[in-house]
Amino acid sequence: MKFDTQTHIPVMEHFYTIQGEGYYTGNAAYFIRLAGCDVGCVWCDVKESWTVETHQLMPIATLVQTALQFPGRLLVITGGEPLMYDLSSLTAAFKQNGFHINIETSGAYPISGTLDWICVSPKKFKAPLKEVLANANELKCIVFNKSDFEFAEQNSMLCSNNCKRYLQTEWSKKTQLLPLLINYVKAHPKWNISLQTHKYLDIP
Repeated sequence: MKFDTQTHIPVMEHFYTIQGEGYYTGNAAYFIRLAGCDVGCVWCDVKESWTVETHQLMPIATLVQTALQFPGRLLVITGGEPLMYDLSSLTAAFKQNGFHINIETSGAYPISGTLDWICVSPKKFKAPLKEVLANANELKCIVFNKSDFEFAEQNSMLCSNNCKRYLQTEWSKKTQLLPLLINYVKAHPKWNISLQTHKYLDIP
């Protein structure tokens, strides 16, 4: 599908909520979940975001005006894989209206747009770019099995010392894996535990 990212962007959903995970946990935020992803995580909990339909194209101006109806000025761009698109116009429009802009990305595509906080959640299925990891403010690694600790460390080595490092269980295996995370973080205190608090609290 061809479209002009200067004026439109494919959106699966957008809503005002509370950030449930990572460094900004507990903050009110306007979420824009972009449609489209070619990373294809088998445990993805938003697989409906993988495809792009014509009706999902939204004017950037409409997104900004909708977000301005709410008092929070934290914007979280997620997906799908949001960096599949040039985010220059989208982020510029929100910046002009006083938003602090966070992105959640697998890191598989180059950074675009004006971003205040880059959260990289690397996936084995499509490796993150070294330059994206080098610019990450936050590294959030999902633990699905024991080998993911080693994968997390491999990515951590490519991040700066100032990068915040988080380990988070895949939701369906949280009971099984959370004790492993606790022990790992106690032994490797550069890491923090990220919980999907929005799921515990039943916040959309």
